Amino acid sequence: MKSLTVNQLAAATECTLLRASLLLAPLQSAMAKHGINTSKRAAAFLAQLSVESARLTRLEENMKYSAERLVAVWPRRFKSVADARQFANNAEALANYVYAGRMGNSAPGDGYRYRGRGFIQLTGKANYRAFSLASGVDVVANPDRLLEPKHAAESAAWFWQSNGCNELADAGDYVRISKRVTGGTHALSERIALTTTALAHIS
Repeated sequence: MKSLTVNQLAAATECTLLRASLLLAPLQSAMAKHGINTSKRAAAFLAQLSVESARLTRLEENMKYSAERLVAVWPRRFKSVADARQFANNAEALANYVYAGRMGNSAPGDGYRYRGRGFIQLTGKANYRAFSLASGVDVVANPDRLLEPKHAAESAAWFWQSNGCNELADAGDYVRISKRVTGGTHALSERIALTTTALAHIS
């Protein structure tokens, strides 16, 4: 696959040209390092990043939800609007509740401390620790380093390769890719449509 241009990145992710110009170098470097080196792999990767990061603009998970939205997103945890009300628009309390005791989070406050960051929204202390070991960048001690474009891109490409997404992209299995990235099928139709769009622009 040839190197991406700013225009291709903007078209593939539906981000602005200014954003694409700022992020092209770190994304290309991370993609090359982690085997995202064909049009199919790149299209699927960039589509997932675009959805996860609101067109490459948001590098930190948005944990501010209305009570009604909490019931829709986490129906098993919030049976009613009344149950969800204490967590509505309270990002720290919500993250510490829904992520407690999961994904390597064990200490009080880990849920919020290791909330989603980076272009792929790396989440949970176990993932932060694994990326730290792989990259040599201590994001366990310094989680906000994942907000830097270089590490936001590197963590996304590392997670993608580590979870077998290159091979899934080769097979065109965008449903399983979405499940690996987001843990379910949230915004699946958008992810698939963006993959098709990206592929048209970078093939």
